[in-house]
Amino acid sequence: MISLEGKTALVTGGGGGIGRGIAETLTSYGAQVVVAELKQERAAAVEAALKAAKADHLVLRIDVRQEAQVNDLMNQIENRYGKLDVLVNNVGTASAPKLFEFTTNEDWDFDYQINLRHMFLVTRAAIPLIRKSGKGGSIINFSSIEAFRGIPLMTAYGAFKAAVIGFTQSLALELGHEGIRVNAVAPETTESEAIQPSKWIKPEDRGAIASAIPLGRFGTPTDAAGCVVFLASELSAWVTGTTIHLDGGALAAAGWHRLANGVWTNAPVISKGALHLGRGTRK
Repeated sequence: MISLEGKTALVTGGGGGIGRGIAETLTSYGAQVVVAELKQERAAAVEAALKAAKADHLVLRIDVRQEAQVNDLMNQIENRYGKLDVLVNNVGTASAPKLFEFTTNEDWDFDYQINLRHMFLVTRAAIPLIRKSGKGGSIINFSSIEAFRGIPLMTAYGAFKAAVIGFTQSLALELGHEGIRVNAVAPETTESEAIQPSKWIKPEDRGAIASAIPLGRFGTPTDAAGCVVFLASELSAWVTGTTIHLDGGALAAAGWHRLANGVWTNAPVISKGALHLGRGTRK
């Protein structure tokens, strides 16, 4: 049995999408969950869901980019639970896509604040509280699969997501001797209320999903929550400084596509010369 009974977990941006999926799943495994959420509607929605589930929870309206609010968040967690066992740095988004040469300083600042700096603020403030658990702890940082490949029109976003990986690895070294583990999750495109690629793609084009993602579908918040449960539990007691590629195999494909006729090619518009699936011979 996997159990998180007695553990207190903080999920930033836990009011919707991946964050809400994580928060609800952690409570189902017995954790006491604190949700830090900026948007009023999302905070109210996750509050109602956690109440309905009779979960031990605390939902707070917090802008994790503001140091004073982050410090107040930690004070409230300490007053309520006395410690913190699991920190899930989930918050992240991107400025509007555009060519890098046309991006502004304001674009860079936005991407930095929401994708990296807030993680510094929250983690630094949380470490003393995690230490109070006296049993180690788990810090889980959400990056993106784009940290491991290029992403056109979102260059600064990609750079900061890559920085999350470096932050994760270095912090794992600093905290390892205390039994505090630090890992990252790097999701591919994940379905949520804001991002619904399966609905946006025309029915006649849906075969292209399996072409680009070997497991044949986009991610779900439940997929992300499963990774977090693993990293938060004793199942991952000897795992630190690493990243889970939550991508359905997309990164492993590395540009290879499976065509409708069952052959693989790294040039999807060219079928001649493609590899026969399972035989490794040329056609």
